[in-house]
Amino acid sequence: MKNTVFIAIMLLMGFQAEAQTKIGHINSQELLDTLQSRKDAMAKLKEFESEGVRELQEMNKAFESAYLRYQQNEKDWSPVIQKMEQEKLMKKQQGLETRQTELEQQMQIYGQELNKPILDLVQTAVNNIAESKKVSYVLDETVTLYSKGGIDMTQEVMTELLRLEAALKAE
Repeated sequence: MKNTVFIAIMLLMGFQAEAQTKIGHINSQELLDTLQSRKDAMAKLKEFESEGVRELQEMNKAFESAYLRYQQNEKDWSPVIQKMEQEKLMKKQQGLETRQTELEQQMQIYGQELNKPILDLVQTAVNNIAESKKVSYVLDETVTLYSKGGIDMTQEVMTELLRLEAALKAE
């Protein structure tokens, strides 16, 4: 009998705790798309990418030119010159590949640098709204496979986010 009463009390406490847990959800992509600072960051990243692409195109053009020169003169060169020219071509190709890898890494690092303050701002806005609504968990709709119910906080978080962004610009 004591066990039955204990189990009943535990179940009631569990239901009470569950009733107090509120879950909210947001659409982070919608939030990010509304921020001017995010649009500015994406423009800077796109510009950085364009400069890198131009640099790689120039390097590739120089490689192709050297390769064409090699093909045109290969028959006239001695085996020693051919080998030296082949090594130059390999170095140019390796340099091109190395630079491409470096640019990809730099772009990733730069993207993280640009996005960190934006994501911090989103986190602050979510925290502020979650606290004001007494929400225990906030899920992101863009990565949640299934959800039914909960409090849609996207618009309120967006309003808070725009307020925080404006305050930052005013500083």
